[in-house]
Amino acid sequence: MDNYVRIFDTTLRDGEQSPGATMTSAEKLEVARALARMGVDIIEAGFPAASPDDLEAVRRIAVEVGSATHAPNGSLPAICGLARANKNDIDKAWEAVRHAARPRIHTFLATSEIHMKYKLKMDREQVMERVAEMVAYARSLCADVEFSPEDAGRSDPEFLYVVLEEAIKAGASTLNIPDTVGYTTPDEFGALIAGIVKNTRGIEHCTVSVHCHDDLGLATANTLAGIAAGARQAEVTINGIGERAGNTSLEEVVMALHTRRPVFNLSTGIDTTHIMRVSRLVSNYTGIVVQPNKAIVGANAFAHEAGIHQDGMLKHQQTYEIMRPETVGVTQTRLVLGKHSGRHALKARLAELGYNLNEAELDKAFERFKNLADKKKTIADADLEALVSDELYQPREIFTLDGMQVACGTMGMPTATVRLRGPDGQMHIQAALGTGPVDAVYKAIDSIVLAPNTLLEFVIHAVTEGIDALGEVTVRIESKNGHHSLDAQTETQHARSYGGHGADTDIIVASAKAYLSALNKLLVAGGKYGDAEKPAEVAAMA
Repeated sequence: MDNYVRIFDTTLRDGEQSPGATMTSAEKLEVARALARMGVDIIEAGFPAASPDDLEAVRRIAVEVGSATHAPNGSLPAICGLARANKNDIDKAWEAVRHAARPRIHTFLATSEIHMKYKLKMDREQVMERVAEMVAYARSLCADVEFSPEDAGRSDPEFLYVVLEEAIKAGASTLNIPDTVGYTTPDEFGALIAGIVKNTRGIEHCTVSVHCHDDLGLATANTLAGIAAGARQAEVTINGIGERAGNTSLEEVVMALHTRRPVFNLSTGIDTTHIMRVSRLVSNYTGIVVQPNKAIVGANAFAHEAGIHQDGMLKHQQTYEIMRPETVGVTQTRLVLGKHSGRHALKARLAELGYNLNEAELDKAFERFKNLADKKKTIADADLEALVSDELYQPREIFTLDGMQVACGTMGMPTATVRLRGPDGQMHIQAALGTGPVDAVYKAIDSIVLAPNTLLEFVIHAVTEGIDALGEVTVRIESKNGHHSLDAQTETQHARSYGGHGADTDIIVASAKAYLSALNKLLVAGGKYGDAEKPAEVAAMA
């Protein structure tokens, strides 16, 4: 058994199924490029049968990230598409991933009694026949086929052995064992993997994978238990996003194996210095803020406030830190950059932070940098990261903020006047009253944009310390109109949510930018302004 653990990232498929985490095709492509640069072995780019847009997004990733011609920094991950165990799904998955140098089809079928009885309405014999038939069909199209027995954590192990043997005989090269509902404990899951490795004939010719959910907060522990029992592929997401309570977190699994190498004696191909940057990218695109005490990538992960801890850290770093922040791309260096700094200095520092900008992007970033330097004496790396994310990773703008003015206080009603540039290039000015300055700004914007929505989430935090700190705002809105998506045999209507991100030294301006970012996504998705982005809403294996 080798000592290399393959990292299978499903941020763009399972992670995107988080409520409010829908990404546009362009955003998915940018995340895929970042994952490839980081060294991910397999990227599950989406669920092609879910919608024509998701198929096209996976195809673009296969062409632009998974091909030798376009691979970033020479990295060449396998590009995977998910498919239910039917020919239509498998055909669409193959249509999307076949352009990659290393294509993979990932098909699944439930094996737990509760799923077979109530969801599939199939008996054991029917399930085994379907697995054998559909894995063989996928293998006739693609040399690399992965099979998952959905809800394996609650399946009869003896039945699992038989089903997995059928998948192996049909041509599966990877067998993924999902704890779909996060039900098992580490001891149970480790024993399940050990039993599969020991009792499944032909397993020595396959890679055993694990895919765990965090419903009981045990996803990472279960994944590590599965790896210790013989699994050599871990299915993970950035920041642990995913259905319900989320998936196993990439950064937690990778850094556990990295930090405790003497215990596991295993390695991955991940360049850990990219972890923080990719975490921020995914957070900004999805609108899902990383909690401050999140392991590895949370704002407090390398912060020390208690006097005893600070004293220990001053004497020796390892007293209270088991890994160096630089290992995951966190830097506490403050830049000596200000209003007299030039473009070259800015470009060099951004390159050190992992942002390789072209000339047009650098021009935009430099203009924002100069404006920020006029307002702040000290500019930290976190300021630059927020600045670049806010400027370069925004959706196509239908409406842009051209100016605003707010009046608020203890006397009178909070009032906001907003000037937006519309898609026709004309200026639109509107004033509104609100319960507070942000509410007034949002009402003024709403009266111009006319895109009915509900504000689901509004989060604000300072990027750095100090009264002149750059403020970041993340919002999530929900379309009131909804949309139709096909889920198996029935058509249902769902409301769709969109995330937005904005940064500015004026927190009201940052709030307006974040709201407009989310609204622009909503407008583009609606198709009125072209380039409609439709979500992958078909229910899939967790």
